[in-house]
Amino acid sequence: MKDFDIKQIIESRRGENYELHDKYMNRTLATVLKTIGFDKCYARAEGAYLYDAEGNDYLDFLTGYGVYGMGRNHPVIAKAIKDAIDMQLPNMVQLDCALLSGLLAERLVKLLDNRLTACFFCNSGTEANEGAVKFARAHTKRSRILSLEGGYHGLSYGSLSLTVTPHFQEGYGPFIPGFDCVKYGDLNALEEKLKNRDVAAFIFECVQGHGVRYPHDDYFQKAQELCRKYGTLVIADEVQTGLGRTGKMFAFRHWNLDPDIVTIAKALSGGYVPAAAFVTTREIHQSSFSALDRCVVHSTTFGRNNLAMVCGLASIHVLESEGLVENCAKMGAMLMERLNALKQKHSFIKEVRGLGLIIAVEFQEPQGLAQKLAWKGLKAANNALFTQMIVTSLMDKHRILTQVANHGLDAIKILPPFIIGEREVDRFVNALDEVLTNASNVTGPLWKFGTRLVKASLSNRKMK
Repeated sequence: MKDFDIKQIIESRRGENYELHDKYMNRTLATVLKTIGFDKCYARAEGAYLYDAEGNDYLDFLTGYGVYGMGRNHPVIAKAIKDAIDMQLPNMVQLDCALLSGLLAERLVKLLDNRLTACFFCNSGTEANEGAVKFARAHTKRSRILSLEGGYHGLSYGSLSLTVTPHFQEGYGPFIPGFDCVKYGDLNALEEKLKNRDVAAFIFECVQGHGVRYPHDDYFQKAQELCRKYGTLVIADEVQTGLGRTGKMFAFRHWNLDPDIVTIAKALSGGYVPAAAFVTTREIHQSSFSALDRCVVHSTTFGRNNLAMVCGLASIHVLESEGLVENCAKMGAMLMERLNALKQKHSFIKEVRGLGLIIAVEFQEPQGLAQKLAWKGLKAANNALFTQMIVTSLMDKHRILTQVANHGLDAIKILPPFIIGEREVDRFVNALDEVLTNASNVTGPLWKFGTRLVKASLSNRKMK
């Protein structure tokens, strides 16, 4: 039998990506990527860039939905993984207390630097949020859970019950009883939900990932006060914003909050091995692990695996040693300033909003009769087509990966890696400037592509 040679397998099958996915995996995704020109076959990745087989670079302002905070294939994290494998450590014994998970728990507790001293490790943000909800119910002996309108907490059934968005929930109901949402920014509505003292927890993202929304007032502080008043726990979902993305180690620090549970994922993985956690008080933690025969009443097979823990430890080391939290604040401020300058130039731009390196550029109906008519034509076919046209043009003309910020919202979202500098800021801002300039010419190639998107959208409707 021939030796297993992964390098040979990859080299011999390179370029079959979309054929394989069409045949064996998500055929619809493969079709969409081909339609919008994202059907690239990347051969290599480093830092803020992806590279195809011809050596063309692609600036990654998507970062795997926020996973690659430290950039792709960071050498410090890669070396730590290789070293751990070479050590042939015992792994996932399960009926033991492994060293690496204890060390990572210690580091996370020090980063939080508050009353949260007990960790649970798992594999993803959705799992962390579901675990947080379970522990909140166990501790308070209450069943109801509140989330914030417009939030996103994951797609497994518990977290999807918190993600009250028709696009994601359609076709999958009924959802978990007792899960409810409150209107964003409405403290009176929140208090009405809390008054019966049957709400175990209120979970929210301080900066909502879908749409990049956050309050500019004291909403979160007042909401936390109400939760304390009625005995409801506060869960801060830091899955995407945690570990520096907003320019602070955790987004809740922008509002000086004191959550009872914090969920963390994405950047904790270093971009290599799935890693997630929730951190809470010892008292809340012990409410689940309340007796000797309940010591594994909540568990997950791969949660404390050595490679994930190594990734977490190495990622935190890189964050601190390279000053990446500070760089997020600095580069985010630079991007906001440069993008707001574009707003003065392009009537397409309605608003630029963000904290650190989570930023949205929202569009609006432009000035000029021809531009207005073209805008209305796209909107009539599909609400998000103009934004998709911008995202596609950034890829096609400038090799920059971005995404539509949210379904039904005319905005692009950027999630650059924490390591970017002025070079990457210049490339993105100049590219967006050129794309929006081209968008002003309704007879140009950009709008011709928009016409193709309209046809694809209408064809999709007929298929349904």
